[in-house]
Amino acid sequence: MHSSHRAAIVRVIAGYTAALVTGTTLLMTPAATVADGGISLLKALFTATSALSVTGLVVLDTGQDFTLFGQIVIVCLIQAGGLGVLLLTALLALLLAGKAGLRLRQSVASETKSDAIGGVKPLVLRITALTVGTELVVASVLFCRFFFHYDEPVTAALWDAIFHAISAFNNAGFGLRQDNLVDYVADPFICGPIGLAVILGGLGYPVLIELVRRYRTPLKWSLTTRIIVVLTPVLLIGGTVFIAVIEWNNSATMGHLDAWGKIQAATFQSTITRTAGFNSIDISQMHTATWFGMDFLMFIGGGPAGTAGGVKITTMAVLAATTWTEIRGGRAVTLFGRRISRDVHRQATTVIVLALGWVLLATMVILLCDPRFGLSRVLFEVISGFGTVGLSTGITADLSAPSQIVLILTMALGRLGPVTVASGLALRERPIRYELPKERPLIG
Repeated sequence: MHSSHRAAIVRVIAGYTAALVTGTTLLMTPAATVADGGISLLKALFTATSALSVTGLVVLDTGQDFTLFGQIVIVCLIQAGGLGVLLLTALLALLLAGKAGLRLRQSVASETKSDAIGGVKPLVLRITALTVGTELVVASVLFCRFFFHYDEPVTAALWDAIFHAISAFNNAGFGLRQDNLVDYVADPFICGPIGLAVILGGLGYPVLIELVRRYRTPLKWSLTTRIIVVLTPVLLIGGTVFIAVIEWNNSATMGHLDAWGKIQAATFQSTITRTAGFNSIDISQMHTATWFGMDFLMFIGGGPAGTAGGVKITTMAVLAATTWTEIRGGRAVTLFGRRISRDVHRQATTVIVLALGWVLLATMVILLCDPRFGLSRVLFEVISGFGTVGLSTGITADLSAPSQIVLILTMALGRLGPVTVASGLALRERPIRYELPKERPLIG
């Protein structure tokens, strides 16, 4: 990897750290919380990390324990974290293009819609406009519902709408209600806009731009867009059916709802599991099997270059295609009529292996520190943190200090890890000066 590329990643991590320190400091001030004298360093750091990594795991009640100033700090961290990673991914695409020749740079610019040749400023402006524009539309719908239907005071309705719109599009999952969105489980005018904002943010900037520009010519879509457009509905519908089937008669979650309410709840929770963190039903009362299925969805996450976390749909698609090719005895890995480079095979495998490695390590450490919570709950919490989801079985605030520190690291790594690892692998330059003799070990 060139020193300039390495320096760019270092600057990104330094910027993330600076924002985290600033947010933590502000949340520790007495003006940020209702508690006398402010909150502890650990609670402030946990909250700031969760907001900046757009996760949504909390150790304090956002609406009850933080003042308006504290909530503003949190929502600013959410916006910075979501918009910052969008810009980070796009700028890394520029780095990829910058190390290549003109033809490859044009190809990268076309594939990522990053304007790799035209410069950074138009890219930044487009991403910012897309983010703010979507949030304004969602906030407008939510304001009308809060103000006209629920009779909230105008200022309260406006702040509720803005906060939840920013939290939704950035896939953060922070809410201002003690039970998050449980009170609105059967309200499509609250859960609908929030769910749609989560999906749009999770699709990724390149996909959104290409869908706007080429919605009439799907045959010209890039491979990334094809993968996301096909697999996103598959995962959403699959998750909906899975949650509905298991939780249908669970009186503690959705059993008390009518059929339409159950379908709405299952659909919303499947959407949210893709890395947002809102909940319209009580996650802590779900069946263990439901948690395990949601672990899988949270680990995958959303699309690349978006506000979603996880290892990304494209990464899992490449790994699945590679596995299927090996099973069939094929030579070239293909997806939607395109051949996948061997470098991409290795990058996808590396990202997933490293992600699984950290999830297993973090789970073991927390089980050693807090064995009373059991494997299912701890694993759910860790994957939720790594996938920057924010769903919880209700144990986050009760974890010991060492366990919360592990979750802080997990959230930070989950936000910056996959994109920096993938870009680092793509940007590396290590010319091979010699090759060792080949030998095939026995596999399986």
